[in-house]
Amino acid sequence: MLPEINRLSQKKDFAVVFKSGKGVKGNFLIFKILKNNSNKLRVGFIVSKKVSNKATIRNKVKRRLRAAVLGELKKNNLSADIIVIALSGARDRNILEIQKEISKIFKS
Repeated sequence: MLPEINRLSQKKDFAVVFKSGKGVKGNFLIFKILKNNSNKLRVGFIVSKKVSNKATIRNKVKRRLRAAVLGELKKNNLSADIIVIALSGARDRNILEIQKEISKIFKS
């Protein structure tokens, strides 16, 4: 589970990142990234019904995304707000593929 200080949860925060953030598209994930001045990384996740109509599958994808981001939090000292949007191909990926995709984005 992500620590509370690293979660992007307010609707207004999501709106600011969507409006002003830079978009980066991976194979099965889209990232919206906005630098901040708070010296901490905050991450929000969006897994829509386009991924799956079943809530259990969407929650499974979110858990995998959170685990992958938590691993990157320990490695990097970034200060940004990031929204991770899962595309339909994300439900078929295992945790290693998700970690590889996320670490590729965090390095750039």
